[in-house]
This record gives sequence, structure tokens and C-alpha cells, in this order.
Amino acid sequence: MNLLVLFLPIWVLSISFSSPTLLAASSISLSQNAQAESPGIQEVRTVHHQNLNKRILIALVACSTLLGGVFLFLLYVWFRRHKNLRCSKSISQETIETAKGETISSVNAKLNYSRMADKRSSVAIFDYQLLEAATNSFSTSNIMGESGSRIVYRARFDEHFQAAVKKAESDADREFELLHPKLQNEVSWLSKIRHQNIIKLMGYCIHGESRFLVYELMENGSLETQLHGPNWGSSLTWHLRLRIAVDVARALEYLHEHNNPPVVHRDLKCSNVLLDSNFNAKLSDFGFAVVSGMQHKNIKMSGTLGYVAPEYISHGKLTDKSDVYAFGVVLLELLTGKKPMENMTSNQYQSLVSWAMPQLTDRSKLPSILDPVIRDTMDLKHLYQVAAVAVLCVQSEPSYRPLITDVLHSLIPLVPVELGGSLRVTEPISSENSH
Repeated sequence: MNLLVLFLPIWVLSISFSSPTLLAASSISLSQNAQAESPGIQEVRTVHHQNLNKRILIALVACSTLLGGVFLFLLYVWFRRHKNLRCSKSISQETIETAKGETISSVNAKLNYSRMADKRSSVAIFDYQLLEAATNSFSTSNIMGESGSRIVYRARFDEHFQAAVKKAESDADREFELLHPKLQNEVSWLSKIRHQNIIKLMGYCIHGESRFLVYELMENGSLETQLHGPNWGSSLTWHLRLRIAVDVARALEYLHEHNNPPVVHRDLKCSNVLLDSNFNAKLSDFGFAVVSGMQHKNIKMSGTLGYVAPEYISHGKLTDKSDVYAFGVVLLELLTGKKPMENMTSNQYQSLVSWAMPQLTDRSKLPSILDPVIRDTMDLKHLYQVAAVAVLCVQSEPSYRPLITDVLHSLIPLVPVELGGSLRVTEPISSENSH
């Protein structure tokens, strides 16, 4: 507000109040002149002047008080209006930012938060009706993937918030606080782990015998769907496949080396590697994860045929090198485009490892076993290096396998800088990065 506009009324009031004062002063002057002309009535004139001075003093005090009050009032009005304008601008800015960003305010109103049994983390408990509405009553059109008895649905809560909902039937206790042991283990781990290449768990829901886990949405589904689904890996270029391998290695390195306590995932496979809209990979499904280096009594053997390390099958021996073996199988899938177990006849299967090993070590045969999508699209020296890493990872003897940190450091130099690695390529890779 313009200060001149504010203080203009004060100036007018001061003029109006000062006019009687000027008149009084003129009266005093005239009285003094009269006194000089009529010395005989001096005493009467003096008394009159004293009374007049008192009145003038009272008027001045009253005028000053009134002016001060008006000034303070106008100042108060100015400050209030200035503060309201600032608040209005701040609210408008926040509204704009909220509209631009992703918000789940409409969802938060229907979420409750419950402490896990260990009291160390909070997980969101989703209302079943909310999940039902977000998935259109779990419509088949919203199915993103299936694995055994588990189905993953796309859930749309509002225009800004989508998620993936994994549904699993269970015969576990119906008590609301209890999950099926495998799901409970997954919730427990994922509520504690924070890493860019590990899926973010948003919450869970229990409804009757059905259990639901709610994850961040990964728009491109699983690596299994991309490699072995309808597109047969056509969206995955050579550099993107290496970047996916690096992302998975980073997730395992965090679990093995940096998480406290260290964790063995125990079920690494392509269906548990999820891809976002830019094909960044995140590791999911921690239902079988266990603490590394500890003796686990009465633990059931778990894993998927084709990914399970030989020592785990034969002796039940479980270490971080078991995850390294599974990583080697995933790397072979990325190279060849083949599944970990190929159906030879109605009763016979051949493992990818046993089929690929003799050819991986023969440089003349190596290019011929590559996925046709990526064949002849890479530097052969890089191909030989990746093949050598895969061979080391799937060694039958655990002590011959490298640490996942060494694997990661071997692969990062083969991934372009633009995709998160350290390789500087001369040819453009915009076509690969556009996915």
C-alpha cells in the first residue's frame, strides 16, 4: 500500500486540528496588543490569558493523542494487509507446486499406520475398499503380471497416484496383525531397506484370506516379461541390458555389503527384477530373504529352478555367493534371450547354464548364441568381458565366484555415462536412452 495514501488523512486531520490552535494564538496576540493600549485592566487580561493557555494545552494534548491513535490504527491496517498478501501468495505457490507434483492426499485420508512387531518401522495399512476401487474390482484388464498364485494389478488411486498391488491367497491366521510368514518377511525387510535399486513398499492390506502388498508402480513390468513376453526383448538394446545388470548388481551389493545386517535375497530371478518407465531396474520380492552368515534352523529350501546355486541344492549351504550364482543366470538371460530352463521334451529340461557354458568360453561360438535383438550391436571386446563375468558367476564351486562388488566394478565401465556407467562412447546412444 502506498504510504502517501495512508498518511494523507493524517495530514488533513492535523490541518483541521491546528486551525483552532492558530486562532487561539491570534487571540493571544490581539489580547496582548489590547493590553498595551489599555494598561488599566492589566490584571483582568492576565487571568484571561492563563485560562486560554490551559485550554490550548488541553486541545494540543487531545489532538496529539487522537493523531497518534489514528496513525497507529492505519499502521496496524497496513501491516495486516501486507501480511495477508504474503500469505495469499505463499498459498497460491504451494497450490501450484502441489498441482505439478505427485500427491496422494486423497489416499492419505484412507490410510492408517501401524507399527511392525519389532517397533522399528511404520508401514501403511491400505483399506480394502480403496484397493478394490483403484483396481476396478481387480479387473483382468489391470493385471500386470502373474507368478504362481500371485497376481500383480495396476492400481490407479487418482490422476497423480498409481501403484502396483500384488495379491496372494493365504491360509494364515485371519488376525489383522498377522501376515503370511513369507509376506511378513517381505514387509519386514522392505520397510527397513532404502535404496534406489530396491523396490519401495508402500503398504499392505489383509482382507479375509487374501493378502495384498502395495508397491511403487514400475511401468515396464518385469525383466522376465520384457525378455520372454510378446516383445521378446525388442525394447532392450545392448547398453540397456548392461545397465539393467548394473542396477541389479548395485542392489545386491547394498544387501551384501552395506545393509546392517547383511542380507541374502535367496530368490533373485528375472521376474523379480522390475523396470520403470526408463528401464531402470529395481529388485523386488524379499519373501525368502535371510540374514547372511547366520545359521537358520528349520528353514525351508527356496528359490526357482534354474537360478538356485548347486551347493544350496545339494547341501543346503546358503551364502551371498548363492545370489551371485543367480545373478550370473540373469546375465546369461540378458545375453542369450533364453529362459533359465528350456523344455527339451515333455519330461526333460535343459538348464541355460549347462547349455551356454561350453560356448561362452569359445570366442568363435559366442556371437552365435546371442539374442538376435542385440547380435552384432556391440564391441566384441565388451562382449567377451561380459561373458567372462557370467562364467565366473555361475561356477559350481562358490569360492570361485567373485564378490558382487567385483562384478559391479567390471560392468560399470561398459555402460555409457548417459545410462549411469562410466563408458564414453563416440556414437550417439539416444535411440537406446529413449526407451
